[in-house]
Amino acid sequence: MKLVKSLLLASAISGLITTSSFANDDLVKKGEKIFMTKNLGNCLACHAANGKNVDGPGSMGPKLQALEHWPDEALYQKIYDPYTTNPISAMPAFGKNGWLDDSEIKAVVAYLKTIK
Repeated sequence: MKLVKSLLLASAISGLITTSSFANDDLVKKGEKIFMTKNLGNCLACHAANGKNVDGPGSMGPKLQALEHWPDEALYQKIYDPYTTNPISAMPAFGKNGWLDDSEIKAVVAYLKTIK
């Protein structure tokens, strides 16, 4: 079972690598909508984002900044299952729990990459 999960994650990340031209405006807009919408990602409930107009950001999570410098794969993994790098994280595993699918996570990554 662990091997299947690893293969699925590797497949998702390899798809991320092959589509690393995350500058697609439509993808960024989709990611922003997921970030800002309560019934989708609702990231703004916990995070402020440097240089972005986030209406009523929460303060439970860190202020997001300099994400343009993060590798796409690291951001993807952090959203998919943050517990792999931080076992005591308060952030939910959006991908592992099935709240966001692969394309939605990639869209959020594209949006996050615009945060300076």
